[in-house]
Amino acid sequence: MYGYKCEYCDGTVVLQVVKKEAFKHRTGFVIIEDVPIGICDKCGYRYYHSAILRRVEEVATGKNPPERVENVPVTHLIENP
Repeated sequence: MYGYKCEYCDGTVVLQVVKKEAFKHRTGFVIIEDVPIGICDKCGYRYYHSAILRRVEEVATGKNPPERVENVPVTHLIENP
């Protein structure tokens, strides 16, 4: 499944297990832990298996409950006028 050429450079996509990966969804964010990701060894582009993206969709839409919910700090970079 891995070891193929990156579509953005001449690097090779290799498997890495990432401790935490955040995914943006139209309903918010989902964090998946210990997720296997294909990452280009040259440019760093990330490739996700369709099963991972389905899991994000299921959790984000409530079809599959999350293991836990964490609070995330939010701030503005520029003060509101």
